[in-house]
Amino acid sequence: MYRVFEALDELVAIVEEARGVPMTAGCVVPRGDVLELLDDVRDAIPGELDDAQDVLDHRDKLVGDARQNAEQTVTRANAEAHETITDARENADRILADAKAQADRMVAEARSHAEQLVHEAREEADATVAEGQREYESVTSRARAESDRMIESGKASYERSVADGLAEQERLVSQAEVVQAANAESARVIDAAHAESDRLRSECDLYVDTKLAEFEDFLNGTIRSVGRGRQQLRTGTGVPDYDAGYGDRRR
Repeated sequence: MYRVFEALDELVAIVEEARGVPMTAGCVVPRGDVLELLDDVRDAIPGELDDAQDVLDHRDKLVGDARQNAEQTVTRANAEAHETITDARENADRILADAKAQADRMVAEARSHAEQLVHEAREEADATVAEGQREYESVTSRARAESDRMIESGKASYERSVADGLAEQERLVSQAEVVQAANAESARVIDAAHAESDRLRSECDLYVDTKLAEFEDFLNGTIRSVGRGRQQLRTGTGVPDYDAGYGDRRR
């Protein structure tokens, strides 16, 4: 009987150390060692133990049933694994489709927003150009009026100076002793009138040129702001600030 217990202990050790079958409660044991231990147990058990002998007689049937159960278990496990993989693939496809739909919706919203920004930028640019055109026309009109006024003033001053010179010349001509001095004074007055007229014309031209230079700088700032806004829209670096380049000038 000692050999029986020893063989059973060895069988228990083999089963405990056996490699398990994945996804089942079964394990893989060395058939030869197990059969050898079972033979030792059968030889060591007394002959009057009929029940134990019956178990040994039905050993092949028990092993076949166990193998069949193991194969069925493996088949069910494979089916469950295949079903799990199929469900996981379907879930992944559904998640991918949802993500793609979300991405398409976000792209459409971004494109719509960009188109709206471009439209607003174009309207702002048109308004700025129109405002600049009005400012240009206003400045040009004021400059032209100021120029005309200054020219008329210079012309009137010139005519007064000429008239005064002629009157003075006529008065001095009547005096023989001062004829030469009168001629010199008349020439000086006429030259002074011409110089004053030239000075007034130069000041008018300078005023008009200064106003036109200021308006040219305003238009250049507007063009640079529109260019920066278009570059930001093309590169997606943010919402363009069209007032950055000419906001101070408009104020």
